[in-house]
Amino acid sequence: EESLWSKSFILLLISSFLLFFAFYLLLPILPMFLQEEMFANKASVAFALFMYSVTALIIRPFAGYMTDNLSRRKLLLSSYAAFVFIFILYVFVQSLSGFVWVRALHGLFFGLLTIANSTVAIDLMPANKRGEGVGYYGAVMSLSMAIGPMVSLQINEMFHNYDMLFTLSFATGLVGLAILLFVKIKRNDVEETVKETLSLDRFYLLKGTPVALSLLSIAFAYGLIVTYVAIYGISEVGLQSGASFFFVLFALGIMVSRFRVGRLLDKGYISTVIVVGQILALIGLVCIVVFKSMYGFYASAIVLGVAFGVMGPSFQFLFLNLARHNQRGTANSSFFIMWDLGIGIGVLFGGNVAGLS
Repeated sequence: EESLWSKSFILLLISSFLLFFAFYLLLPILPMFLQEEMFANKASVAFALFMYSVTALIIRPFAGYMTDNLSRRKLLLSSYAAFVFIFILYVFVQSLSGFVWVRALHGLFFGLLTIANSTVAIDLMPANKRGEGVGYYGAVMSLSMAIGPMVSLQINEMFHNYDMLFTLSFATGLVGLAILLFVKIKRNDVEETVKETLSLDRFYLLKGTPVALSLLSIAFAYGLIVTYVAIYGISEVGLQSGASFFFVLFALGIMVSRFRVGRLLDKGYISTVIVVGQILALIGLVCIVVFKSMYGFYASAIVLGVAFGVMGPSFQFLFLNLARHNQRGTANSSFFIMWDLGIGIGVLFGGNVAGLS
């Protein structure tokens, strides 16, 4: 039986961790950076952050098509390199409009990179262990989600130096890019795909539309939580220095659930897992709103972590099951299109609602 843990798969997981660590390192401090350094109001902060999701969303359909029709190795390495080098541009931003342009450019390459990276990861997984592999890939993202914001908020509390964080993201990404060079990426056979007639289904998986609408609502809640929970913990719960611990518990819940969910997916319990995750998400959201205390805040982090931990790989695995073997890039891009759209709407909605208070 072919092992899931090949050398290339392990190296790709390490490279992916560093990639998402660099990404999540900036996520919780960007609203603070815009308010303190750019003197932006809450609505402007929401718009500036939303542009990242807009450009990522625009490139997603084309990213899926490119992943299925071009050399995945060249596409992955070039998009990874571009994404990393944009981190250093934040150091030179002098205005809100400049930040919007840099953030939009970053979103563009992030949209392309995540499709190529996840598709290559799936290529490295044995077919009968793909659900387990997707679960572990998601667990690596969760680990970076826990450590990144925690490190970011701690550094910000100690040094209050945003340029230090931008430089750290850049350096982390460079290490990840160096590791990626040693991954043996399978050559994808694009001849069969190229011969097919160009149609909408080559850019978006039409079969996945009903599933996509459900995913949209989940991503909306996720965008609200990840972007604004640190500010919420400080302003509403009163945790002046403990808001970062939310991300630790949140990601811990995701990791524990994802280590378990993969085998359930391989056994066919996809719909059941998604329904259980949606119920847990509802419980966690009610908990964080009703119980405005340290215990309620941290308890909701664990519950929400488990909820998103089981739903993320389940939705992605469902999209992959609906696609043909030469549509893996399209299936991944369709999944991320709805994920980005939901997060973007959540960020924009949350910022404008906060501006009314």
